[in-house]
Amino acid sequence: MKRMILGLAFAIALAAPARPSSDDAQTEADLRRMTQELLDAVAPGKREVWERYLDARFVHMDENGVVRNKTELLREFAPLPPGLVGRIEIDTYEATIYGDIAIAAYQMQEYLDYHGQPLRSRFRALDTWRRTPEGWRLIGEHAAAVHKDPPTITLSGGERCAYEGVYALTPEISTTIRCTDDGLTSERNGRPIAKYAAELRDVFFVPGQPRTRRIFTRDASGRIDGFVDRREGEDIRWNRSGDAPKQRWTLGADPS
Repeated sequence: MKRMILGLAFAIALAAPARPSSDDAQTEADLRRMTQELLDAVAPGKREVWERYLDARFVHMDENGVVRNKTELLREFAPLPPGLVGRIEIDTYEATIYGDIAIAAYQMQEYLDYHGQPLRSRFRALDTWRRTPEGWRLIGEHAAAVHKDPPTITLSGGERCAYEGVYALTPEISTTIRCTDDGLTSERNGRPIAKYAAELRDVFFVPGQPRTRRIFTRDASGRIDGFVDRREGEDIRWNRSGDAPKQRWTLGADPS
């Protein structure tokens, strides 16, 4: 009976999920501290900090997709020019340790005063560290900007409703645009209705999806003749093919 109980306890121990060790927690804290040191060195252009922590074969990909090695990255280091004051702070940080390799995913907030105007940008990064006899060294980093919705404008009811119509991608695929009290809706068969907000005249976006834009186009007389869905600089063209089916709709108190 004792052997059965011991065997059962051993099996349960093997099946239990592994908990991060205290060593892993300390490693995560050390990596976060070193990462913040790297970020603190950006604004004053302290190249020696990055020189110390970067592996000789370091590879970096920035938010614009540009790939640089250690030499190329360090060559660009310099203090912020006059009129710019900034700092970068780690917000969330999580590291997973695989022996002598660590993968860290984190978010950071950039605070930049650009000639008196405040700019606030967020970034995500994925870092790969390697434990060496000299300590942990950064061997790879990929940074990406966190996109946010742009400011919106208010269009009159007449301006909004000028976009109403049926727009065709192919003879079989079309979407119906209608105006609402504060924007537009787009209804395509088999898909949920999408709501669009105005960024500029003729430029709309779906709140929460700032990577894409719906840009309406006009003919030589100024009449709206279609739109393009733009993402990552690529356009998909839809042509206006008719008026939107009539429906009961109230535009609030807007008399336009």
